[in-house]
Amino acid sequence: MTIANPPRGPAITADPASDTDLWSRAAAGDRHAFGDLFERHVEAVWNHAYRLTASWSQAEDLTSSTFLLAWRKCAEVRLIRDSALPWLYTVAGNLAKDHHRGRTRFLRALRRVPGDRFEADHADDVANRVDGDQRMARVLAAVHALPRAERQAVELCLLGEVATADAAQLLGVAEVSVRSRLSRARAKLRTALSTTLKELS
Repeated sequence: MTIANPPRGPAITADPASDTDLWSRAAAGDRHAFGDLFERHVEAVWNHAYRLTASWSQAEDLTSSTFLLAWRKCAEVRLIRDSALPWLYTVAGNLAKDHHRGRTRFLRALRRVPGDRFEADHADDVANRVDGDQRMARVLAAVHALPRAERQAVELCLLGEVATADAAQLLGVAEVSVRSRLSRARAKLRTALSTTLKELS
């Protein structure tokens, strides 16, 4: 909304509400507070979802599902260091894994269906040809091949850019353990993806 002829005078800038404050208000049923949280973090969550899936459409679905779950669970969750992002990233990661398992089962079932060959949707075919998506898919395949503990650290700290201290609290381990997992994971990813990592750098 644009205000015509706004009043003159010294500008008064209110400090933005913290994530903890907005989260608490949302937990009490304040939809406007949750809307502010959504606007504050939706782009970051979408970017994280895209890095987890290498798909624009899947990233949109995961982002919607993440915030829907956040609205349902906000009364049960305590934030880490006054930021909702680590928890939102963790939810998006779990949803992405569930989606991947479901998609794998669907494709296996589809291959068993007799009759005409399945024709992929044109939009999906175009998306699969995008170089960025292909490179990201190769990275994600290598990440998914990591041991679970290392994969979790990579998804949070490297893909999600969550601080190691915050990741340690989310994972329930010491920060030094997270750093150790990241070090091992980086070495494995360098070996598996030397060409892809050069392209992405």
